[in-house]
Amino acid sequence: MERVTGIGGVFFAAHDPQLLADWYATMLGVDPPPTSYDSAPWKQAAGYTVFAAMEEGAPHFGAGKNWAINFRVNDLDAMVAQLRERGVQVDIDPETYPNGRFASLVDPEGNGIQLWQDDEPAGRPDGPSEAG
Repeated sequence: MERVTGIGGVFFAAHDPQLLADWYATMLGVDPPPTSYDSAPWKQAAGYTVFAAMEEGAPHFGAGKNWAINFRVNDLDAMVAQLRERGVQVDIDPETYPNGRFASLVDPEGNGIQLWQDDEPAGRPDGPSEAG
């Protein structure tokens, strides 16, 4: 079976797209979209991605929103400290889960963001084979 190989982009409506592009670049290090085909877009590190439909109103979403994004981080505490120093409210989940630690925040337009530090990336079982 042919399969997709990953997520090639995340696209969402915004009241002020430039403000959000700048915020994601400054706060999280996500490069803004290139303005031409001569420039490369942000390249993420290889790792696990969860693609999940969730019940409307799930706590992962910002208030009144219907989407959220989860970013992998190497050092959750350092990322949270950096964001807080820049005035961003971030809530660290006090529980450590079998798949790692999490923190939650919202962008300037209220979209939910979750940060995830996978505490044991090498210990995860392999996903479905390429052959399906």
